[in-house]
Amino acid sequence: MSKVQITPSTVQGPGLYIAQFIGTTPPFDSLDGIAGWASGLGFRGLQIPTTNPAIFDLGRAAESDAYCDEVRGVLARHGLQLTELSSARQGHLMAANAAYDDVVDIFAPEALRGHPAARREWASAQLLLAARATKRLGLTRHTTFSGSLLWPYFYPYPPTPAGLVEAGFTELARRWRPILDAFDDAGADLCFELHPGEDLHDGVTFERLLEKVDNHPRLTILYDPSHFLLQHLDYLGFIDCYHTRIRAFHVKDAEFIPSARSGVYGGYQSWIERPGRFRSLGDGQVDFQGIFSRLARYGYAGWACLEWECCLKNRDDGAREGAAFISRHIIKVTDRAFDAGMAAGPDDHRNARLLGLTDG
Repeated sequence: MSKVQITPSTVQGPGLYIAQFIGTTPPFDSLDGIAGWASGLGFRGLQIPTTNPAIFDLGRAAESDAYCDEVRGVLARHGLQLTELSSARQGHLMAANAAYDDVVDIFAPEALRGHPAARREWASAQLLLAARATKRLGLTRHTTFSGSLLWPYFYPYPPTPAGLVEAGFTELARRWRPILDAFDDAGADLCFELHPGEDLHDGVTFERLLEKVDNHPRLTILYDPSHFLLQHLDYLGFIDCYHTRIRAFHVKDAEFIPSARSGVYGGYQSWIERPGRFRSLGDGQVDFQGIFSRLARYGYAGWACLEWECCLKNRDDGAREGAAFISRHIIKVTDRAFDAGMAAGPDDHRNARLLGLTDG
């Protein structure tokens, strides 16, 4: 069996996913304001959500080179790059079980709330716009969620009816295949964040959809170890298994503190009361040294973007500390082997002698 040669690469960063920082007061009410603030903290790139036209207008970006130039120009003035666009909310609406209709309506335009079919059509149209905008902006990756038809049945009690899971993934594939093809036409990967509450939430579920879409080359992964730690999944081994499909990276910390009263499901408690909680970078239990080492080893050359979610620390401190944390963990890959000067050149006769295959 031939072995694929992997070239180590230096991860880019620090980047910042700005969804949790958008607000109604300066500097968080405009792209220019957020860019200036983020640059001042040491970030080098922004990952931008596509649901707030005041920050980023997805429709304009899909149609207008001038608008895309404007967006890139705003970031460039602050020494920043655009890492990826994100359509997490639209992706979630691509597949929403009816049990969640009322609670997911908040992700849709007000006129579509209470109309699940129209809401889904809007989400699909948004993803197609995102493919065009991604191409027009010269990006090669886009991040999203898969949505979920099956999440109410994730725990098999009572046992799920025969064929239910198969049918769910067949339908999920039917909805996403045209979107994957559109991103393929755009020359970009569609990176699904594997996230509880989504049908794609671990390696097995990712493989289920991958099989249904014939190993589509654009079906890839946004790697976020916080969700894996809270599931007690081997998040370092995950990189070993799926590194060829990992194309985006959210740097987010978490902790799990065993409790006699509650476990991984959380007991319907608030985040601060759960045994498993999201934390600011460095305050949790995720082994980021191991993660950055593996990503560098396997040639991941994409961005490391902070996603701030913490039940204790305020977001300003989380962002400032997060930028420095990511910078410290990025491994600038060496351009030469440390023992390169010790190795002798090829010599078949010497090698045979060293193996004891000749008399001298």
